[in-house]
Amino acid sequence: MSMKEKTEFLFKVLVIGDLGTGKTSIIKRYVHQFFSIHYRATIGVDFALKVLNWNDDTLIRLQLWDIAGQERFGNMTRVYYKEAVGAFVVFDVTRATTYEAVEKWKSDLDSKVFLPNGSPIPAVLLANKCDQVTEGLYSNTSQMNEFCAEKGFAGWFETSAKENIGIDEAASFLVNKILENESTNQLAQSGEQSGNNGIIRPGLGKPTYGQRRPDNNSCCT
Repeated sequence: MSMKEKTEFLFKVLVIGDLGTGKTSIIKRYVHQFFSIHYRATIGVDFALKVLNWNDDTLIRLQLWDIAGQERFGNMTRVYYKEAVGAFVVFDVTRATTYEAVEKWKSDLDSKVFLPNGSPIPAVLLANKCDQVTEGLYSNTSQMNEFCAEKGFAGWFETSAKENIGIDEAASFLVNKILENESTNQLAQSGEQSGNNGIIRPGLGKPTYGQRRPDNNSCCT
């Protein structure tokens, strides 16, 4: 008896933020369960792949794009962002300047990549290095919730690559948001496929990507 073929997804996820916020360390911890203090600064862009057996019917490949912090205003970011369906924006809780830069990273992201319906891709804010003393960047959860709602983030998590805090939870949260958008997109496509009795199953047995759109609409959180 043959095994049931799983639905497979390939999701491109960006990891962006200022130089030295710990983006590479977060990815290494998440993908390889490894931490080191001896990382060199990322030049341009780096890649990592995380395979998730999401459930009995679904396999997800997360293609994590580690975008160098100095690339924020570079012309190449539009190329790097293409086809992304989710993002982490990272700041360092010990350096206030990296928190102040978050809004610029989010604005740059929202101007360059979109969901098929034209809305921004889901982005999760990571307050990294939470095992260290902060610079008083945020005083309570309510304040951060308000900031994320105002700036259009899907949510936020305190993380520490060193102590392995919050990273798996943040990734699961983002993947759920991506899957919600994927489901919405498939329903929209099925409505357009009336000749197929409204049934469409993209992605069965093969990876599927999100798409970019040239228009940009606001998105409520």
